[in-house]
Amino acid sequence: MPILALHNLKLISTGVIAEGKAVLVQNGTIIDIIDETAIPTDAEKKNLNGAYLAPGFIDLQIYGSGGKLFAGTPTVEALEQLENDLLNQGTTGVFATIGTNTNEIVEAGIEAAKIFREKARGAFWGLHLEGPYLNPAKKGAHPEKFIKKAMLAEVKGWVEKADGVIKMITIAPELQDQEVIDYLYGQGIIISSGHSNATYTEGKAFLNKPVQAVTHLFNAMPQMHHREPGYIPAIFEERPYTSIVADGIHVDFAMIRLAKRELGDKLFLITDAVTSTKEGAYQHELRGDRYTMPDGTLSGSCLTMLKAVENCVKQVGIDLAEAVNMASLYPAELASQTKKGKIEKDFDADLIVFNADFEVLETILNGNFLTKTT
Repeated sequence: MPILALHNLKLISTGVIAEGKAVLVQNGTIIDIIDETAIPTDAEKKNLNGAYLAPGFIDLQIYGSGGKLFAGTPTVEALEQLENDLLNQGTTGVFATIGTNTNEIVEAGIEAAKIFREKARGAFWGLHLEGPYLNPAKKGAHPEKFIKKAMLAEVKGWVEKADGVIKMITIAPELQDQEVIDYLYGQGIIISSGHSNATYTEGKAFLNKPVQAVTHLFNAMPQMHHREPGYIPAIFEERPYTSIVADGIHVDFAMIRLAKRELGDKLFLITDAVTSTKEGAYQHELRGDRYTMPDGTLSGSCLTMLKAVENCVKQVGIDLAEAVNMASLYPAELASQTKKGKIEKDFDADLIVFNADFEVLETILNGNFLTKTT
């Protein structure tokens, strides 16, 4: 395979923006970062015209796209729509998410994911189950009738049926038996605490012991109080990987600023995005700048990952290179994707090209420039 040399670019990786560099790609892998003046004469050159080149974004929580809500009607077609739309948006890694639902929907989602895994373009990494093992006191948009306590036999059945396609699960740890948590951890599944009513003491006991993540910080959890600190100070002290919805609707930008100060390189971006639908348990309606359930309950977001990065820069005051880390490096670390999230030698050539107006110009997956799909 010939060497592809990407040049005339602003390179964003590991919190730094560099100019005057070229990125050499071969066989889907970054083989070197060199000065532009040293591009090999036999390389195929691609001029990026001064645009930003960053690691492809990674969204570990999204429910559907383009009118196909995978979380509600979990089909192979919905996954295909989701992957194609996200690749158009510069997202090169995704956990498709199923919210609290019937066993039939969860199991249909597992089967669809196993089928799609064999034909996916490379951005679909697996499933995130958000529920049904949540705390009904913090149910948010999740239907309370489907929320339940985890039983080890059921959890084992789903994990075994999934054949490795379940990558992450959001639970309320304070309500679950330790044997369930230990089993999930032993299977290498990311355990994230979400829709939880944990106290400060409970959070201190299970965060990183072994619950290694927190789902959508500030949403669906007890809020801080000076005499009853609640769960959030425990998160700030234990510093697990923690996702946040940076749209200014689910979380005010001042609170994102606070979370960033406290959590540093453990705070990462998700879209938590949904799409309009009139079927199933989650009938999301777009009302102005937000999705709600028919009763008006705030549900998922309208975000893309690049919009979340832009909001972090323009509204929160986070440096662009660090906002990119929040959309790529930190979720890659949580997902144990050791060749993703950086533009470095021997890393996968999954990349996004965007301009100063935060518009996606190109997506590169496995070293290939992708044609936008509809």
